[in-house]
Amino acid sequence: MPAQMGIPSSGDLRGQLDTVGFASTPEAMAKVWELAAQGPRPESFGEKVEPGVLGVIGPHDDYIYAARVYREIFPLVTAKTVIMVGVFHRYRKYEERDHLVFDAYRAWRSPDGEIAVSALREELLAAMPRDMAVQDNAAHDSEHSLEAIAYFLKHARRDVEIVPVIVPVASFERFSDMASRLGAALAASMQKRGWKLGRDVAIVISTDGVHYGEDFKYVPYGAGGVEALRKAMDFDRKLLRDTLGGHFSPQGARTFYSTVVDPANPDQYRVPWCGRFSVTFGTLLLGETSRALGLAPPRGVPVALSASADTPELRVRDVGLGVTAPANLYHFVSHPAVAFK
Repeated sequence: MPAQMGIPSSGDLRGQLDTVGFASTPEAMAKVWELAAQGPRPESFGEKVEPGVLGVIGPHDDYIYAARVYREIFPLVTAKTVIMVGVFHRYRKYEERDHLVFDAYRAWRSPDGEIAVSALREELLAAMPRDMAVQDNAAHDSEHSLEAIAYFLKHARRDVEIVPVIVPVASFERFSDMASRLGAALAASMQKRGWKLGRDVAIVISTDGVHYGEDFKYVPYGAGGVEALRKAMDFDRKLLRDTLGGHFSPQGARTFYSTVVDPANPDQYRVPWCGRFSVTFGTLLLGETSRALGLAPPRGVPVALSASADTPELRVRDVGLGVTAPANLYHFVSHPAVAFK
């Protein structure tokens, strides 16, 4: 268990890593939920998406910066069982690569009570080759990219169950192989139960978009300022439309991967999207699961885009929330949202 966990894990219950950026009490969560719906709304891509989606991609940045995008995207997920595909920011420290990292907890704490981990996890683990999946509670305790989203899912549906997975570095080919195996296993478990994708199971993928600034070592449009923000957002908007929007294809996932990662050296960013691996694997998993179920390829619909420097703070400091990083025109993070139907 990392020493910095705001609420430590205990026994078979995962605690909460970040109690600054994310709500940790029912009152704080309720206020985040309420204010995030009041606007100003983030940039929309125009197409209305109805709840009951097959999956989504959404942000995990501090609620003060990104909750309005959370509110646009995560309530579209109405399935009871959610496969959560997260970033593994510290994979180098844990020397993890080339496989998926599950947890072994019975449940996760949240501001609104415990979130059960689905029994589906054990079936999926049993179906995966031993070199493709491990269980590591310490790794999950070190990672915040799923807990922020899980709390929104719990607030929207109190009986939600999750299967948390975090994704370290791998080649595109390795991600394809792992997605094929996990997608087949997930489809088999669903068919055994008579479950449908979207109605009973959904796949939720965690990411934040571009990290811009000298401290991120990414300043292609200059050190910062309004023009740099505009150009960085133009880039992310095009990336969403061209690689994640439209009918899923493995080539689209490969194009996304090779845009943000050097395929010859996947540890090296080309564009600092922290979800470079979670988005690649997660979209492949959604495509493979759909294929194994005999469904048409899912269609990605970009829903929203904002940045930490272009949106007013959510007024929730009075209920104990804060920020974990600065947000200004010289240090900002984008918040993309895509739904799949």
